[in-house]
Amino acid sequence: MESGKSNSSSFGYGEPPWKFKGSAVYQLHLVKAEKARACIPKEFRLVELFGYTLGGFFLANYEESPAGVFDELVVIAGIVWNHPTSCAWAARVYVNNDQACDHGRKEVGLPSQVARFSKRITAVTRKNGFFNTMGIHASSYNLMEDVQVTEIDGPDLCNISLANAVPAFNVNQWMGPTVRMSLPSFSGGTEYNPHLLKYSCHIECRVRAVQPLRVSGATLTLTNDDKKENVEDETHNMSAFVMLSKPIFALKFSEMKMQVEAPIVFSRTSSATL
Repeated sequence: MESGKSNSSSFGYGEPPWKFKGSAVYQLHLVKAEKARACIPKEFRLVELFGYTLGGFFLANYEESPAGVFDELVVIAGIVWNHPTSCAWAARVYVNNDQACDHGRKEVGLPSQVARFSKRITAVTRKNGFFNTMGIHASSYNLMEDVQVTEIDGPDLCNISLANAVPAFNVNQWMGPTVRMSLPSFSGGTEYNPHLLKYSCHIECRVRAVQPLRVSGATLTLTNDDKKENVEDETHNMSAFVMLSKPIFALKFSEMKMQVEAPIVFSRTSSATL
């Protein structure tokens, strides 16, 4: 079923593998299978249990990449199956870099969209309960970062509060053990790349569990009953639905080094082997 590698040396990214450095938060949500299935190609089977699949998002800040510094929000609709493995399926990818958007669309087959990432960091005072009970007024400070993601020429997608994922003033805060992992993904079937693709992201980073990040402000695009939603409205609504779904787990990736391999092209006319 695999038919070869896609052309992957254009758009200034150079030859694969493409390397990135930065940090990220990977958060899993319970997403209703009936909603996720609407954006999954018929060649794949959605992995689900009791009417739900595992979706969520990958929010990254890249300090080094073939496109320079940029932010990325990958909205994951769910997990799909194609023998012999299961992979994540992205409903939408938001980046604040035109070059990264073009590369994602044409080379990796991602549903990429240029967006604005507005960030605000504030210091939050936390009282020390132990000392306060002794009549000693003591407090500490944590950093809280809010990230507003807005589609260009579109509505706000969401506001993400990273209060539990931003390092505190203590630079010696433990960032977790160093781990290596491979995150396989399927992509393609878009207007920019009609082929179905499979690619792998190899990650080495420090990992620690954090409280799920709070997502707010995601809104659905409403249409009249006698008027069908256009493709952009459907994509926006799916992204908003995933972001507002119930979070279950979140991981903070620090000192992240990521290597993305060249996508493998699948036959567009073949059906998935189940």
